Amino acid sequence: MNGAITLPKSERVVQTLPLFKVVLHNDDKNTVDHVVRVLIELTPLNELDAVARTIEAHETGCAVVLVTHQERAELYVEQFASYSLTATCEPDA
Repeated sequence: MNGAITLPKSERVVQTLPLFKVVLHNDDKNTVDHVVRVLIELTPLNELDAVARTIEAHETGCAVVLVTHQERAELYVEQFASYSLTATCEPDA
């Protein structure tokens, strides 16, 4: 034996990456159709969910599009920016 201690399966701790929200912000330059198309193209959202998030952002100023780990959330923010959409990521508290 190499001296390593092996914990029983029930005592193993699974570490997960912290989660971050991807938040879509309303703007005055993009059409609803454009925003919906981008959400469908870049995210796993279906058309109905993409429309709902777009309308929510339009009516309230912002909408949480999805929750994922930080690196992926930051990638979504960059990808949205390449389509002229404003998005941010923040820790999912």
